Amino acid sequence: MNLRQLRISRRTIAVAVALAGTVSLAIGAHAALNKRSLDAGKAVATEQATGVVNTGASHLALIIGNGHYPDASAPLAQPINDARTLSAALRHDGFDVDVVEDATRDDMVRAVERMKAKIRPGTVVMLFFGGYGVQVGRESYMIPVDAAIWKEADVKRTGVSIESVLDAMNEQGASTKLVVLDASRRNPYERRFRAYSHGLAPISPPENTLVLTSAAPGKVADDSMTANSVLVSELLTNLNTQAGVEAAFNKTRAAVSRVSEGEQVPQVSSSLLEDVKLGG
Repeated sequence: MNLRQLRISRRTIAVAVALAGTVSLAIGAHAALNKRSLDAGKAVATEQATGVVNTGASHLALIIGNGHYPDASAPLAQPINDARTLSAALRHDGFDVDVVEDATRDDMVRAVERMKAKIRPGTVVMLFFGGYGVQVGRESYMIPVDAAIWKEADVKRTGVSIESVLDAMNEQGASTKLVVLDASRRNPYERRFRAYSHGLAPISPPENTLVLTSAAPGKVADDSMTANSVLVSELLTNLNTQAGVEAAFNKTRAAVSRVSEGEQVPQVSSSLLEDVKLGG
């Protein structure tokens, strides 16, 4: 073999090796792509089999504690303490919790929008509000800390309707709606109103909804000297028994009435089709 033939042979071998490497890489890439496709197919099949496809959190809670109202004679200490205590307990039970303290109206509206964005069909959603609640007509409103209220019409303009939040939960497909309202206080704006407006209006729950208010419609409850409200303290005690949530709400109602010697009787309104448990 002469020198020219040897050079050609070496060049041919080099080309062949390069081609072999390219083919090997192509085969490897194709195999990896097929594996990813297979894995993705398995993931979709698993999600479809379990009925869970991008559902987000199955338990959501929006917790609002408002305590510092400029028009009140003194700050409310319990709502913020209650918001923090309840948030910790619900997170322990697996809830995705959004907690807002001393919320302005914009803060509250944005928090409701965040909650709506997370709700999927089948989600259990809880709303807690501690602070001042005001009824106007047949609706009850959660009052933000920046509310400027001089007449009843201002409540509708600056407050956030509890019924509107329930409607939003329902429209998004939440399976169970839970509402806890520790807001049946004598509101600091009442002297400016022409009409009687003690406490909250009756709340008619949409299907699969459970509502617990700190006092009966049209009634007010005075805050105790404890760090947390008696309503939230008793509610947490009863939720920790692993009873169904409707049973826990009813036991809370009885416990608060007993502790207050009948001075404070919470209201439970239910349209649940079956009781549900929180946490595990």
